[in-house]
Amino acid sequence: MTRLQTLWFAAALATLATPALAEGKAGQIGKTTMAATTAATTDATPTATPTATLAAQADAHDMTDAEVRNVDAAQGKVTLKHGEIKNLDMPPMTMVFLVQDKAMLDSLKPGDKVRFQATQVDGKLVVTNIRPAK
Repeated sequence: MTRLQTLWFAAALATLATPALAEGKAGQIGKTTMAATTAATTDATPTATPTATLAAQADAHDMTDAEVRNVDAAQGKVTLKHGEIKNLDMPPMTMVFLVQDKAMLDSLKPGDKVRFQATQVDGKLVVTNIRPAK
């Protein structure tokens, strides 16, 4: 679960639990939460469940803006001048990343504006998703 999902869930739970606690009905918290979840699920469109919508929002927020500085397809590496990478608590800088799949590099060239996601795998920073910026 991403940090954004965790914060959203905690805020939603606190909001739903507050009326029951204020009325001295701590035992009602589960019922209140279940009713709100059922209502949210009922109101959602068939193609956009609350979980899918939340995942899509979290996915969009995890993307970081960057400019491609260098592409090393043979080594599976890309140098990016990037903004803050929130999920890694990393400030803006220029650095080299490994890519999860070398095919990601096929359409990239220096100067391209991109949005990307990165994660840490075995102590190395790895780009897991990269696409042209809009």
